[in-house]
Amino acid sequence: MRRARGTVAGDAGRGEEVPRGRTKWWPTAVLVALAALVLLPVLVVLVAAVGLVASDSEYPLGGGPEQRPCPEALGFGGAALPDGAEPVGACTMQGWQDVHYSAVFRMPRAGVAEWLAHTYPDAPAPETEFCGDAAVDLCLDLDYAQGLPDGVDAHAVQVSVEYEDASTALVRFAAFTL
Repeated sequence: MRRARGTVAGDAGRGEEVPRGRTKWWPTAVLVALAALVLLPVLVVLVAAVGLVASDSEYPLGGGPEQRPCPEALGFGGAALPDGAEPVGACTMQGWQDVHYSAVFRMPRAGVAEWLAHTYPDAPAPETEFCGDAAVDLCLDLDYAQGLPDGVDAHAVQVSVEYEDASTALVRFAAFTL
């Protein structure tokens, strides 16, 4: 005996209709797909993080220091190499999301204050006490709100000066974006 479609087995052919399941699976499929889409970026970030930790490079995302001409490094912060100055080592640029230029040079000690005043005329007086490092004798921290000239590419400039002897100063210059 054939069973009627939608009937209960064993009802001896009485033909009682049994309601079919009305579960709609597409909302469940949509929820599963959305969960996968949400979790996929988390998985990608975790894999990338493991890759960064295991990377041999100090700069796995790029942006390691590159040598640049000192006039370029100083110019980024609105400065120029002062008269009588000699670069110490290479001037560098480093960047991935932000850009950071640095330069180190020696110059006559007597010309430091004049160079800073000429380069940054609207800047406050350089600090002599609270420079952060005991070896630093003079420091200047600038940004657009505090003495950085218009038209400068950098968002901030830091200058620290160490008086090496009675006639020589070692100047560390950094200009960067935020």
